[in-house]
Amino acid sequence: MSPTVLYAVDLVAILVLTFAVYLPRHRRRDLAVAYLGVNVGVLAVAATLATSTVGAGVGLGLFGVLSIIRLRSAELSQTEVAYYFAALALGLIGGLAATTVAVGAALMGLVVVVLAVADSPRVLPRYRQQTIVVDRAITDEAALAAHLEHLLGGRVRRVSVQRLDLVNDTTTVDVRYEAGARPARRDDHVPQPTPLDDADAADPRWATAQR
Repeated sequence: MSPTVLYAVDLVAILVLTFAVYLPRHRRRDLAVAYLGVNVGVLAVAATLATSTVGAGVGLGLFGVLSIIRLRSAELSQTEVAYYFAALALGLIGGLAATTVAVGAALMGLVVVVLAVADSPRVLPRYRQQTIVVDRAITDEAALAAHLEHLLGGRVRRVSVQRLDLVNDTTTVDVRYEAGARPARRDDHVPQPTPLDDADAADPRWATAQR
């Protein structure tokens, strides 16, 4: 079959990935345009390389060069980076035409389906990740996790302190948590004050030792 069939399959795949999967979930028009432009551009360059004497090796090198491109105008999440690489992969599969139409179409469909399933809101819907600045300096990790669970209303799964500012009394932390889940009991890990009985409270030696 003519390689133009793979070109058509690539265009269908990137349209489905962009307008049926990405845009309804993330609503970023600028990145939708970027994905379409990158895919068609890579498709054109890869198709040109495939019909020349340069060979597929340069095409794979092109993929490596394009993989380091970063959109400096806005920060990309890891999910958006995955869509970006998917657009690149679709363009290369369709442009290089190194496989049969059936295999190429199957690989493109696999890329689209995997992203559609992995990025589905039904997959781990309650898991969240945030970078939070807490308005106090908390050095104890268990106490920090308990404080974050109270603020976020969920169960903290992982806490990573990015910055502990003892001067301004703040803690910058990257937290992974499960929204709506019951917080873990941390009574055994958070230091609690020792209760006093009447004899200790009346003993001046105990008060002196505490000072």
